[in-house]
Amino acid sequence: MLGILKSRNYPLFVGISLFVGMMSAGYYYNLTFVQLGLEDLGTRLLGLSAAAVARDMALLSLLTCAIALSAGRWMTRQGWGRNFRRKLQISFGIIVLQSGLTFISAWVNSEIAFLFWLLGISLALGVGVPVMFSLTTDLVPVRWRGWAAALITALSYFAAAAFSGEWRFETFRQISLLLLLAGLPVISLLAFLRHPWLDALATQHLRPNFAIGRYVRRGVSPRQFFGFLIAMFGIYFVDSLGFLRLLKTPLYMESAWQSPDIDIRLFIAITHVIGAMAAGALYTSLSLRPLFLWVFGIFALTHLQYSFHIRVGAESGVLSMPMLYALAVSLYTVLNFAIWADVSTPDTIPFNAALGVAFSGWTATFLSTSLAIAWGEQLSLERHIQVVDSLAMLFFLALLIFTFLTNHKKDAV
Repeated sequence: MLGILKSRNYPLFVGISLFVGMMSAGYYYNLTFVQLGLEDLGTRLLGLSAAAVARDMALLSLLTCAIALSAGRWMTRQGWGRNFRRKLQISFGIIVLQSGLTFISAWVNSEIAFLFWLLGISLALGVGVPVMFSLTTDLVPVRWRGWAAALITALSYFAAAAFSGEWRFETFRQISLLLLLAGLPVISLLAFLRHPWLDALATQHLRPNFAIGRYVRRGVSPRQFFGFLIAMFGIYFVDSLGFLRLLKTPLYMESAWQSPDIDIRLFIAITHVIGAMAAGALYTSLSLRPLFLWVFGIFALTHLQYSFHIRVGAESGVLSMPMLYALAVSLYTVLNFAIWADVSTPDTIPFNAALGVAFSGWTATFLSTSLAIAWGEQLSLERHIQVVDSLAMLFFLALLIFTFLTNHKKDAV
């Protein structure tokens, strides 16, 4: 970024900064208010059963996925993947909708109102996925995408880990509303005003170093794209299935992510940043299979540590467990923010991003979230974590076997 400033390529600097700012704010909102806050709203404030909240969260995931796929297909047919200003204008509308929904969430007082409110959230998230992710081909050159994804991951997770000591719906709502309202004037100016820098950004997708993704140049096949979808689905599913149960265990939360000690929360936040920066460097220089192996391997090791810790009945947490967890999360988040643009062109990125983020990300996250909530009343903590660890190891071994079986062929990725 300093090199871009020294070269006085201000439009490029503004474009990357805009993309990183929008995506990190959006991911923080989804990570805290949507994934964690809505579960707290349903169970603690509305008094719904775990089964009811699990059902409603699964409904949210399916609706979001369906809307995202429909919006992505529509954008592709209309050619809006190449229309930078249209995407900014839709982003403005999404932020307005999210601001309104976040504001009125304090008055949701029944399950019927909760379901109607979830419909609005699904609409905002579903349309937002293809719109926001398709801005990558307008704003971030191919060689910078790993680092842009690293900055997004570092900023969002640092804020979530360091400044969210109290994981309650009211806290998430207040922070999210301030964040949305602060960004609203900026996006409105960018979406509707004319400026030479914006005109320059609107034509960047015509350049090969923006338009042709890293793996498009190497000839990514439909089979490989489907493999990416399955791998990312598995990562999100394993992560949420384990973390949502650990969230309900005071020993692990109060000694790590929800610790009253700011030093512990800062340690985890900095670990997220280090993991994100490492992932940015690795994504730029390595193929994807080693990165997927690292993610599943770290998840398996982390949950194995939790299993041993639960079995011995230790009364204090161990920082190596959340540290490894934070590293794995940062690695796969960087992958998620970079990979879908790198298997796409401006014409295909809206639908590819919808498939990747909505199906592999949102569907996996909320299905596993609903399953974790339901299992909370059926399985012991030890058994739950053992299942998650087994799933992580299963994905790791399957990918490892696939890698060895195909290593005699030319690796297209």
